[in-house]
Order: sequence, then structure tokens, then C-alpha cells
Amino acid sequence: MKQNIHPDYKKVVFMDINTGFKFLTGSTKYSNETIEWEDGNSYPLIKVEVSSDSHPFYTGRQKFANAEGRVARFNKKYGIK
Repeated sequence: MKQNIHPDYKKVVFMDINTGFKFLTGSTKYSNETIEWEDGNSYPLIKVEVSSDSHPFYTGRQKFANAEGRVARFNKKYGIK
């Protein structure tokens, strides 16, 4: 593997700006903004708009579309059996 071509992989804190939910994980992203985590260390803070705490699929608020197929909808609309 070539040396010095990969980005630095560090621990960062991602924060959902809608709910305030925060989690610590590894990432190659970097931010000048930092936050002190529960372990007393300071980590870069990355703000995101959607996380598992606010995404409709994970929170159970997702609305499922009708799974009826195109042909069935056409037949239903035009009365063909």
C-alpha cells in the first residue's frame, strides 16, 4: 500500500442539529469546531441534519407508499379485470 496518500482517520462527534443527539465514531471528516465528550477528551464536532435519532425510518414515523404495481393501478383505474 502506498504511504501518505490516505486521509487521517480520527474519532469525531457527530451531532444531529434537529434533535441534539450526539455520537462518537471514527471518521476522516474534520471540523475546526470541537466539543468535550463524556470521557473528558475534546473531539472535532460535525453537525448533520439527519441521524438515526431523527430519520423517519428509524423513528417509526415513515409513511409507506402503496405497494400496488403499475399494471394493477392501470387496471383498477380503467376497470380492466
